[in-house]
Amino acid sequence: MRNSEIEAYIYNEIVPRYSAFDNAHKEDHALTVIRQSEALLEGRAAWLAEQAEADSIWNAPVDRMLLMMAAACHDLGLVNGRENHHLDSGIIIRQDARLRNWFSEEEIETIAQAAEDHRASGKGAPRSIYGMIVAEADRIIEGDTIIRRTIQYGQKHYPDLCREEQIERAVAHLKEKYGRGGYLKLWIPWSDNAVRLNALQDIIADDKALREKVVEILDSME
Repeated sequence: MRNSEIEAYIYNEIVPRYSAFDNAHKEDHALTVIRQSEALLEGRAAWLAEQAEADSIWNAPVDRMLLMMAAACHDLGLVNGRENHHLDSGIIIRQDARLRNWFSEEEIETIAQAAEDHRASGKGAPRSIYGMIVAEADRIIEGDTIIRRTIQYGQKHYPDLCREEQIERAVAHLKEKYGRGGYLKLWIPWSDNAVRLNALQDIIADDKALREKVVEILDSME
């Protein structure tokens, strides 16, 4: 009963809130992060079985429903804008009285911290395995998707930029966040994000190839 109630709340009441956000953070984004989080949790056992020794955090117990809730709620703070959305997500989670039907105060705090810690530009590592999984799930490393979302963000938040300026903004952001030495960090050792990130970084390292790819995707959106 508990699990079915939580899932109903997630899919019927939380995910629909994403419809009000920008194109890169619609309902499909929330659903993808939920699915990715579950997949990472499922993949942990196989990875641990191959390890002679693993850091204790990877053996920590994980409540699947708590993880799903953290994944579902991670971007709710976008209702107040992007700048502090991770912190606002934490506030929204702590203020949600419905969560107290299923989770303890300590568990709600874990959910809130996971949302606060998911942001790619965060200075430190997430405070729990829940935060690490959600952060990793939010790093949907698929080159075309990342470039498309970067362009969509620029079009929404900088509508006065001309086409060439949108291209330049996208290129600069991709280098700053996803390029080698960029601020994006990956946390889960059994995730295949690292392989896909390396492929994207090969493109980013080639200025001509990167610009051509941005233009190609921008053209497909027009």
